[in-house]
Amino acid sequence: MLYHWLYPLHDQFIVFNVVKYITFRTFMGLFTALGLVFVLGKPWIGFMQKKQFMQVLWEYVPVTHHQTKTKTPTMGGVLIWFAIVTATLLWARLDNPFVWMMLGLGTALAAVGFLDDYWKVAKKNALGLRARYKFPLQVLFCGLAALILYDAYQFDTRLSVPFFKAILIPMGGWYILFAVLVLTGTSNAVNLTDGLDGLVAGPAAISFLAYGVLAYLAGHFKIANYLQIPHIPLAGELAIVCGAVVGALIGFLWFNSHPAQIFMGDVGALSLGGMLGMAALLTKNELLLVVIGGIFVLETLSVITQVASFKLTGRRVFRMAPLHHHFELKGWPESKVIVRFWIVSIILALASLATLKLR
Repeated sequence: MLYHWLYPLHDQFIVFNVVKYITFRTFMGLFTALGLVFVLGKPWIGFMQKKQFMQVLWEYVPVTHHQTKTKTPTMGGVLIWFAIVTATLLWARLDNPFVWMMLGLGTALAAVGFLDDYWKVAKKNALGLRARYKFPLQVLFCGLAALILYDAYQFDTRLSVPFFKAILIPMGGWYILFAVLVLTGTSNAVNLTDGLDGLVAGPAAISFLAYGVLAYLAGHFKIANYLQIPHIPLAGELAIVCGAVVGALIGFLWFNSHPAQIFMGDVGALSLGGMLGMAALLTKNELLLVVIGGIFVLETLSVITQVASFKLTGRRVFRMAPLHHHFELKGWPESKVIVRFWIVSIILALASLATLKLR
């Protein structure tokens, strides 16, 4: 919005020339979202407490100290989403369809998460929105996004393989199914990870930071040509969206770090996961998502492995799934689990960016 208002003035006031630079608007989007969460965090926590929108836990929480979390308000994802949307609308170019695809899918999944969270707090039931309603809604919205991406913008449906610049796997119409799997899978993977204070916010911020870098590089013709990566003219503006997400999550961590004053809830986790998957698709780094979002992948695999093992053999591989509860039951303090998962996320993000030159 501000780009369309301010940049036309650069002929009269040269200072406004800076607005054309994606890097400038990315940092402004980041600080705008960060500031909004900082300013509105306390009032939002107070509002949630007044409405008694408190966290509802499963009956089999892994350790005793989790019981105290029933006194912590939830649905902090509403605040995160407000900050992301506001910062993006202020600093991104609104004539870029990729920006609207990110916001559109994120909003749709945030609405599904909101229904789930509201059902939990209203009914005091940890199950929330039943899977037979929740999952079809996710597939519907992700499917619409995949169809739009495939049909409306004549998107490149070839998959690039990390470390190999010359290998491009043609997908054709199968790309729609692949995109739906990426979007729904990432959305649910992030949601599964949301079990400890700051466990999602930290790795998610790191992942979006990595994809913000990839989006900027893919959108810059000279840099993309130099690195021999696919040049995607519309992708550059996604750096601003990713910057807004990073800023909102850093601000949220101020209140969500252990011991948390508020939880993200499904309204935040589902939308962040969907947006992360969309960033992977739009920047043509779909397979690299397995590395960048490695923590979310490991958490999901731990659940799949646990369920499959128990049904097939009657034995559990982990003391409890998702993976972070396994380490808690091994005696790791919650803060140690969280920080070590963050460290792994940083290592994986750096490794993913290394693929830009190791080709």
